[in-house]
Amino acid sequence: MESTNKYFFKDISVMFGRSMRHIFRSMDTIITVSITPIAIMLLFVYVFGGAIETGTENYIDYLLPGIMLMTIGSGIAYVAYRLFTDKDRGIFERFHSMPIARSTVLWGHVLTSLISNGISVVVIILVALLMGFRSSAGILEWLAVFGVLGIFTLALTWIAVIAGLAAKTPDGAGAFSYPIIFLPFISSAFVPTHTMPSAVRFFAENQPVTPIVEAIRNLLANQPVGNEIWTALTWCIVIIVIAYIFAMRIYKKL
Repeated sequence: MESTNKYFFKDISVMFGRSMRHIFRSMDTIITVSITPIAIMLLFVYVFGGAIETGTENYIDYLLPGIMLMTIGSGIAYVAYRLFTDKDRGIFERFHSMPIARSTVLWGHVLTSLISNGISVVVIILVALLMGFRSSAGILEWLAVFGVLGIFTLALTWIAVIAGLAAKTPDGAGAFSYPIIFLPFISSAFVPTHTMPSAVRFFAENQPVTPIVEAIRNLLANQPVGNEIWTALTWCIVIIVIAYIFAMRIYKKL
């Protein structure tokens, strides 16, 4: 039998293509992922925005980074669900009987998460532009924004992999995403942290969403990012490493 390592990237491309076909056959997934963040964006901009003081001229400019993170948080629930479905239907056993690298099955889902969530984020940005969002960022700043969002997506996706592999029911596979979706509410995504009570402020300033939001916000405003970018990347990389290790351990036991 030929070495599976020799065809590792080819195996990934096959698994990625399989997973992407599921997305294209049910584009309502992307629509569903985008609906709640869009509704929250409309609510905060047109209902609460006039009463919130953020120090910015246009509240949508302040709000958008947090909405993008919420969109990604919504999207990863489908990764967990699709992994659970593959496991429950015995798809993993079929793939394991083939001469392919075992981890490529997971990587197919992970790469699909990057693409599908990227599409959802673009939808959110287009809606924000219609609502008055404007950015002075150049091409490099936009590339940096999508780079940060991509790493954040990877971090959450590997957490979703753990949930999908460990869940006992379809509802359990996706339920883990709810705290992640609402984590931006206790951060600087909607209001500056200095307006919060001390205990809430301490949590908001020492959880991963705040530095990620601040880094993206500064990039979109073409302002110096300071230490936020490094704090954001450190959070994401640490989460990726830990989640990947646990996910692979669970996967090897299947």
